[in-house]
Amino acid sequence: MIASQYIREIVAGVRSLQQHTLRSVLTLLGLVFGVGSVIAMLAVGEGASKQALDQIRKLGSHNILIDTIRPVEGTGSQVALARMSVYGLKYEDCLRIEETLPLVRHVVPVKALRHEGQLGARTLDLRLVGTTPAWFHLVRRQRVAGRMLSDLDMARQADVVVLTEHGARRLLATQDTIGQPVRIGGFFFRVIGIVRSEDAPGGSLQSPDRDVDAYIPLIVAQNRFGDILSQRGAGSRIQEQVELHQIIVEVADSASVEPTAAAIDWMLRRFHEQADFQISVPLALLRQAEATKRTFNIVLGSIAGISLLVGGIGIMNIMLATVTERTREIGIRRALGAKRRQIVRQFLIETVVLSTIGGLLGILMGLFIPKLITHIAFMPTQVTAWSLALSLGMSVAIGIVFGVYPARRAAYLDPIEALRHG
Repeated sequence: MIASQYIREIVAGVRSLQQHTLRSVLTLLGLVFGVGSVIAMLAVGEGASKQALDQIRKLGSHNILIDTIRPVEGTGSQVALARMSVYGLKYEDCLRIEETLPLVRHVVPVKALRHEGQLGARTLDLRLVGTTPAWFHLVRRQRVAGRMLSDLDMARQADVVVLTEHGARRLLATQDTIGQPVRIGGFFFRVIGIVRSEDAPGGSLQSPDRDVDAYIPLIVAQNRFGDILSQRGAGSRIQEQVELHQIIVEVADSASVEPTAAAIDWMLRRFHEQADFQISVPLALLRQAEATKRTFNIVLGSIAGISLLVGGIGIMNIMLATVTERTREIGIRRALGAKRRQIVRQFLIETVVLSTIGGLLGILMGLFIPKLITHIAFMPTQVTAWSLALSLGMSVAIGIVFGVYPARRAAYLDPIEALRHG
């Protein structure tokens, strides 16, 4: 009985809105654009933050990155004479970390190199990474063809190379290249595999893995190319000795990552006379990025919510006009015994129907705009279920809040004065 009564009132509310189609449509537009803008802005923010978070997660929440940085040089003369600059991480640092800290699971040394590479008639300047097989365990790369570096390659000091997709494209290599020789820096290396390329995130997480062309065993990189890099300038020759450019440390559990990073920092400072390294903790950056994401979503949602507020004001304006137009009808209903709560419910049903339809149309608009942004501006967007539910809920809630005053005003009209109206 009660359910059928509510259905009749909803049908009556829809018919009332249909009597003023243009006015109802114009009122709906405020809510449609409001809901659509909320969803679209949250989708843009979610897409951008998800991209940043995914890049950080790829570095591993259990990992610690230690990078070599060039120390601040003194103010002495630097002209014309050959000189040697020695700085950066050392092989001994890896041993100290591995042997001193019990919670460390893996320590992966990384050496960055640049040498001329030749495959067939193609000759290019290649960016190489000398590392150990554990690299592919910590910094995961999808295998495209062949195999990764192995412990046997390290033990035999084999002249083998794993190309990245980026390097394979530059050398015009294909899967058929597996087993063929590539000349690198005057030495021949056998191609044993091709792996998927991954761009490293920017900021403090720059990695030698960024735009790398190939991986070779660390022991081979050390024996074949050494640790000294010579650069010639105008009237000068600069030599740099850098043993390692990065060390990646994997910790047993995430709770121990930051304490272990602090212990590594303290230990390295004891053995490094100059500030020639920096430590990055992806887990800490991940937490910071997630906090920034939440703040960003709140700000964007608040800005877009103003559009919904404008739509709510439009609903109140239209419902007040409706109350004025239907004053005589309200008087007749009150005279026939209708109670005030029935009058309130009648007008609230109309506002809820109006706001619900506006919210649903706004969701359709909110689903379309992010796709358009991605297609035109190539920006990553992601529409989440919670943003759809939030936008629709806000639309209905605004309809109720802004419809209460007109409904109460209609319910508390004097029946006698209402019957005299018009």
